This record gives sequence, structure tokens and C-alpha cells, in this order.
Amino acid sequence: MGAALGVAMAAGTASAQDVEVRMYFPVAVGGPVTKIIDEYAAGFEKENPGIRIKPIYAGDYQQTVAKVLTAIKGGDVPETAILLAADLFLLEDEGVIVPIEDFARTADDKAWLATFYPAFMENAKLKGKTYAIPFQRSTPVLYWNKEHFKAAGLDPDKGPRNWAEMREMAKKLTKKDASGAVTQWGIQIPSDGNTAWLFTGMTTGNGARLTNADGNKVSFDDPKVIEAVQAWHDLSRVDGTQPRGLISWGATPRDFIDGKASMIWHTTGNLTNVRSNAKFDFGVAFLPGLRQNGAPTGGGNFYIFKGAPRAKQEAAFRFVKWMTTPERAADWSVKTGYVATSAAAYDTPTLKAYTAGFPQAIVARDQLKEAVPELTTHENQRVTKVFNDALQAAMTGSRPAEAALKDAQREAERILKDFK
Repeated sequence: MGAALGVAMAAGTASAQDVEVRMYFPVAVGGPVTKIIDEYAAGFEKENPGIRIKPIYAGDYQQTVAKVLTAIKGGDVPETAILLAADLFLLEDEGVIVPIEDFARTADDKAWLATFYPAFMENAKLKGKTYAIPFQRSTPVLYWNKEHFKAAGLDPDKGPRNWAEMREMAKKLTKKDASGAVTQWGIQIPSDGNTAWLFTGMTTGNGARLTNADGNKVSFDDPKVIEAVQAWHDLSRVDGTQPRGLISWGATPRDFIDGKASMIWHTTGNLTNVRSNAKFDFGVAFLPGLRQNGAPTGGGNFYIFKGAPRAKQEAAFRFVKWMTTPERAADWSVKTGYVATSAAAYDTPTLKAYTAGFPQAIVARDQLKEAVPELTTHENQRVTKVFNDALQAAMTGSRPAEAALKDAQREAERILKDFK
């Protein structure tokens, strides 16, 4: 522990010598997260006199990483931040993050570092070192309205197991009025914003991987990827069971809660929101695959930044470790719906009691066995934009899926050529 940190902590009360840890945090996520984070910061300060936590709420994930990098380049280096797991290559390429092993030196530290689910650690490690700690992590899941299922003659306790079942159920669930206008959609899979994240559930469910572990090769033009895009497209253009064009990520949970959509794909990070606001019983299931189960992991990790004073980095590490204990991970999961990041968290009394009364909360955890990292490459924002644009062109019908994805493959290869 750095000498400055030791002196500050010995003071025991807030003073000019306190070590301040600034944490950038994305606020454009489901639930009243700022209140929860403020409570955690206060709880940590109470247990760790001499360290002050200053949360900085910085917009969505893209805005947050931009603000963090701008601050670093301007010489005002923050100590830690919650940024996308998919930002790993970007942050390492920029040379701004520190390996967690630099701080995790004791036996207790190393035991803690080994507790996280392997699926979440896949895009937390590079070249044998850990650069990120899972915190606000999720997978998408399928939600279904049990009342709608019962009214349509479907078993309300059984969601679709595969793409074919989902497609047939969606047809039975879609309702129209006398004029032919749809009053209840069978399925909604959001397609605006980061289309690639949910779509990775389809490609994984069709036996395809979008990128390699080194983040320098993509497979956008794989026939299985093209087939998956066509299947998604056909829900609206052929079956008429989901709205045409791009479907809003932000509006989809509200459409489900309001009974306008019978099934939706969305993050488990909206689980608490749906549970709090839906006036009907609902189910949660793995994402149905075309050939197998599969889903992407997503969400944010803690990073510690290079260039901050050592005492502040040590204090940030202490805070990160405190925030990711099983007890805190369990509390965060209950309050938000995000997946608790370790098996030990599910053994806490908090999550045992919660999941006993609300088994839907177990689904995303169990789906980790089938999960893969979301699209994570060097120049990830550029590559992801290319892919999202191609997917959205196919979904709106402005371009055939095969042509759009082949062009995206060529452009991604051009962007990644220096990383081969």
C-alpha cells in the first residue's frame, strides 16, 4: 500500500490529506443506479476512513469512454471507471489501463480474482494479464407475457426453446384490429443503437463466431451470419410478427410492460424494471437459437488507469475489490437485475432468498454456459459501427443481407489490417 494512502487512512476522518478516487460511471442504463452507487460510495467510505469516492455520472457508455480518454489525454487522469467490456482493446491500444495483477498481490487478492465467471473474464484478459474486473454485466434473455400465452392457447409456463418455436408462437400471439392494424406484436427484438449485441445471440445460436480472440479478424460474411440476419429480417417482412424497420431499444421494455409486445429480447439489466412495473406474470428464458443456444455477454467492467498516483491506484483497487465482493454483487443484482459476477454471490443469503422467490433471476446466470463475448476488436467502435450499419440496412430492407454483410467484411478488414 502506498505511503500516502497509509497516512490518509491513519487519519481516520475526512481531511485535506484524504485520497480521492474518481469513478466515471455510465448512467444511461436501466434502474435508479445513481442512488445505488452513491449509497455504495458512502458505505465504502465508512469502512475505509481516509478514502473518498467521487462518482462522476457521464452519460451512456460511448459518452463515458470518450470523456475518460479526453480527461487522460488532457493530463487529468481519473483513478477508475466502469466502461464496456468491449472497450478492452481500445483502452489497451491507447495504453491507458493497468493490469490488475499489479495490485492483487496477497493470497486473498488472488483468490478473489479467481472467483469471477469465466464467460465474463473472456473479455477482461489480454496476453495472460487481467485488465478489467466484471461488475455491471449482463446477457440478453427472452421475456414473455404469460397472460398473452394463455390467451393464445399456449402453455404460459413454457417459453420457446428454439427459433422455430419462437416464430410459430409469435404468429399466434400477434393480434390485429378490424382494419388490419397490429394491436399486439408477437415478438420485438430491438435493432437500433448497438444492433450487434442482440444479433450476437442469433449468430451464436447459429454456430457462428463474429470475431477471434485476438480481436483482429471478423467473420461478418460467414454464411451462418447471413442466414441469421435473414431469419431476423423475416420476422417482420415475411411473418409480420414484429414491427418493420428499426425497433427502439429504449421503448421495447415499455412496450412489453404495456402489453404491446408478447415476447421481447432484452438485457437482464432490465429485469428489476420489468418486475417492478409489469402488471402481469412473465417468464424469462434463454435466447432461442436457430440451431443451438447462445448469447453474448455484455455490460461494464472496472478499469484502473495508468498515470494516476500510485496511492490513488491502490485506493481504487481497494474500492473495486470492495464493490465486487459476493455480498455487494448479490445486492447489485437484486437491485438492478444485472447478473451477479461470481458463483459465490449466488451462495449469499441475499441471492438465495431472492432467487427462491423469483427464479427468473437465475436464467441469465445459467445462460453463461452458452455465452460468448460480445463483438470485441481493435478499433472496436469503428468496426462495430460498420457492422451495425450493415445490419440496420438489412433490417430496413434498404440492402440485401448478403451484400450488406460482404461490404461490412471488406471495410472491417481494411480497418483491422494494421493489427494482423
